[in-house]
Amino acid sequence: MSANLMYGAQSSAKPVLDMGDNAAENSFCRFFENMPSRLPGTVRLFDRGDYFSAHGQDALMIASQVYKTTNVIKYLGAGSASKASSSTSNVNGITSKGLPSLTLSMALAKGFLRDALTSRQMRVEIWESAGGMQRNASKWQLGKEASPGNLQQLEDLLFSNIDNLSSPLVMAVKLVLANGGTTRIVGVAFADASSRKLGVSEFLDDEMFSNLESLVIQLGIKECLIAETQETKTSREASSGKGKKAAPIEIDGEPASVPKPSKGKGKDEHDLLKMIGVIERCGVVMTEVQGGMFNASRVQEDMKKLLHSSLNPLAMPEFDLKVAMSSLSAIISYLDLADATPHHGQWRLLHHDLSQYMKLDASALKALNLMPNPLELGGNKNMSLYGLLNHCKTAQGQRLLAMWLKQPLVNLHEIEKRQDMVEAFVEDHNTRRSLQADCLKPMPDFNRLTKRFNRGIASLEDVVRVYQAVSKLPQMIQLLENAQPKDQAQIDLLERTFIAPLREHSQNLEQYVNMVEETIDLDELAHHNFVLQAAFDPTLEEIKGKLIGVMDGLDDEHDAVANATGIDKEKKLHLEKHHVYGYSLRVTKAEVTKIKGKGYIDLATQKSGTIFTTRKLKKLSEEHTELTQLYEKTQRGLVKEVVAIAASYTPILEALDNLVASLDVIVSFAHVSDNAPIPYVKPKVNEKGSGDLVVKQARHPCLEVQDDISFIANDHVMLKGAGEFQILTGPNMGGKSTYIRQVGVIALMAQVGCFVPAEEATLPVFDSILARVGAGDSQLKGVSTFMAEMLETAAILKTATKDSLVIIDELGRGTSTYDGFGLAWAISEHIATSIHCFCLFATHFHELTTLSQTLPHVKNYHVVAHVTQKAENTKERDITLLYKVEEGVCDQSFGIHVAELANFPESVVRLAKRKADELEDFGDGTETGDVFAKISKQETDEGTQIIQEFFQAWKAMEEEQESKMSDGDVVAEKQKVLQQVVEQFKDKLEGNAWVQTVLENF
Repeated sequence: MSANLMYGAQSSAKPVLDMGDNAAENSFCRFFENMPSRLPGTVRLFDRGDYFSAHGQDALMIASQVYKTTNVIKYLGAGSASKASSSTSNVNGITSKGLPSLTLSMALAKGFLRDALTSRQMRVEIWESAGGMQRNASKWQLGKEASPGNLQQLEDLLFSNIDNLSSPLVMAVKLVLANGGTTRIVGVAFADASSRKLGVSEFLDDEMFSNLESLVIQLGIKECLIAETQETKTSREASSGKGKKAAPIEIDGEPASVPKPSKGKGKDEHDLLKMIGVIERCGVVMTEVQGGMFNASRVQEDMKKLLHSSLNPLAMPEFDLKVAMSSLSAIISYLDLADATPHHGQWRLLHHDLSQYMKLDASALKALNLMPNPLELGGNKNMSLYGLLNHCKTAQGQRLLAMWLKQPLVNLHEIEKRQDMVEAFVEDHNTRRSLQADCLKPMPDFNRLTKRFNRGIASLEDVVRVYQAVSKLPQMIQLLENAQPKDQAQIDLLERTFIAPLREHSQNLEQYVNMVEETIDLDELAHHNFVLQAAFDPTLEEIKGKLIGVMDGLDDEHDAVANATGIDKEKKLHLEKHHVYGYSLRVTKAEVTKIKGKGYIDLATQKSGTIFTTRKLKKLSEEHTELTQLYEKTQRGLVKEVVAIAASYTPILEALDNLVASLDVIVSFAHVSDNAPIPYVKPKVNEKGSGDLVVKQARHPCLEVQDDISFIANDHVMLKGAGEFQILTGPNMGGKSTYIRQVGVIALMAQVGCFVPAEEATLPVFDSILARVGAGDSQLKGVSTFMAEMLETAAILKTATKDSLVIIDELGRGTSTYDGFGLAWAISEHIATSIHCFCLFATHFHELTTLSQTLPHVKNYHVVAHVTQKAENTKERDITLLYKVEEGVCDQSFGIHVAELANFPESVVRLAKRKADELEDFGDGTETGDVFAKISKQETDEGTQIIQEFFQAWKAMEEEQESKMSDGDVVAEKQKVLQQVVEQFKDKLEGNAWVQTVLENF
């Protein structure tokens, strides 16, 4: 895929980086070599007016990721002193060849920067010439910078004509230890600058910081601020002065400690480093800021500026959260909100309550394939649940869908409301399709437009886009009013949720519609001209009259040339407005000879024909350009007035934005549910802690839509107290992972409010979905595969409640077999006996299945594989995977068969089979193996009882015969008694395998 296609840029010639001479190149290389250090994951671009350049490691990275070739690299300063620092490459990327450099067109640079900030989670610095926009200047300064959570300085550049489908949320977090370090208080503040929303949350957390992890997942945080580390503090203070000392925080009247990050090994540092590790595991960019930014002394004063004047911060309960207020202060300072006067009075403050939503950990997010992997460009969108459910027609709908998927509801009433609305649109196909095609698709991103209004940079085009959207509201209301849900309750629900609010917004925006129709020339929209009506101002009316006269003159000249040349003006002689030549004539190639030698002025020859003009036409074209520019200049001040009036409607437009987004997501759920390969069904959801989990013919929604897949559905029956813990065994690639994950996906979809892929589904409300599925190592963070696995499992054991859904896949593979089995057994038993939550545990440790013999609520299931012997007197087997799950135990492994499917060399497969047979023989042998391994517990218990009865009978008979025995005959008499007892128990002893094994091994 070419760079232009990947980033949506129009094809254009690659800009040439030419600094004029070697002296200028060497000067720039010296400057670049001495640039200050930057944070990891930061890319630097240099603004050269109408294009950008990148240098050093950034140029090599962009060449690899954007252009897919190093041929675009040019080396500056080759042979200069700048290369002397290293024969290979120094810290800034200067090599022995010189400074690697490349250029990016404006369009291509915008696409790359959008991808870097929103998908690749990188920071961006834009350097500008210190002396103005001089392409070849040697003095540069940092002009703009942005990070995944703070796009404000680059927002106009990157998203002026394109919708941002992800919310740039930045979070600040502060950890306070109280009660001697045993109580962890986490204060969080977050901001979404795109919607001018501030939020706070404060809560107690455990040593695994599971609540903080859940909050990061729920909000979709992109960047997190923490107080600077000890190592960076000195350098920061040297450059910017010491920060203010944060005000002390008291908990229950006693001062609490705030841990400071360092390389120390104290408990404070340990907790803080563990908290940072949890945040990074969620894929969040960490940013260190001065500790003084967490000073809450000015937060109330700052919030008075940011909130609407009618709100009193002192009366808001959020300000009682002292630790969260410190974090809020850091957010305000980092985003420079207090000084950003255009946004004063427009922000909202809310409190995020963790308990209102299902808790998800980072592993569950990955296990359920909830969100697409941003680095998998061009992948199948149906590989993620978001991609599958995203049939939204608006940008705001797509953002809301992502938020809903990360914030499944736990309130049964709200879940049922969403499901009822989805059902209404599933039943009414026509209304759903008309809403999507005719009403939702034309809706603009009101969020982006209102920001432009508030900042005073909106244009008449923005005003018109809002007008066109508002004009669709009556049609939307009528469609909803004519919808035909299955019962009156759904009709009333649609009325309360959508129809009544839309009707109110439509009425409130009637004056807006009238204002636009009275001031803007709507007839010109067909020509993509956004101008005010001439009648709006006498001067405009005068210029408009002249423009009409010029247009008439252009038409007359068109007629004159057609008459003079005899060329058909409708089909072969075209009057066009060229972006370079202005109004001109174009004649087809077949007719070009008719204009030669007749005094016409040739302008250009293209595939479509020859472009030419006449002296009169050229004069009229220039006059038209002058009048158009004069019209635009005259109306400029009037446009500001119109935009200012439009900006007064932003509160209504923001409320309308939220309503449109909700309707878009609900309709998208209905579309997917109705158009799935097998239509989804409405699940029955019960209150938290009540009811069983029963899903008939469940399917994985993402897998069933993949090409060339015929999905095998399976039932899930998990009865509380009689089968809530399920152990799943079976061959690799047999469907174990799919089976356990699809339960989590179905539970999440149900609590989001969507229909689910099954024939019938009844589920309780889960407070969390926790998963341990396939850990990966991270050498850079010093975390091995097994350590990552144990950290995830520890979080489950600390976090899970009886109302949780736990999914564990192949626990214990990262260490030795014995250690792995021991851990798997202990963890399984703890979950089954102490937590009592719904749990699916897929494993290859077949010994775990014996847990069901002591715990009645543990059930064994296996994926079915059909095994046939290839030939007599051989152990080789043909195995067919059936992907069906049935009750019972799978007592054999199929790993070598999977190796054969992976085309292992035949010699390797033969050796593997031989070694496996040797180990199986070793395990079954009577000399050193476990001779009791294949004897059931029932036979073992029966054998034990027989032996006990045998000894009791022997003892009783000896006591009875003891008085009759003579001294000389004691041994003989006792042998006789033993023979009698053996004869009495002969059938029982010979009929029990455990007893026979015991006797054989004496």
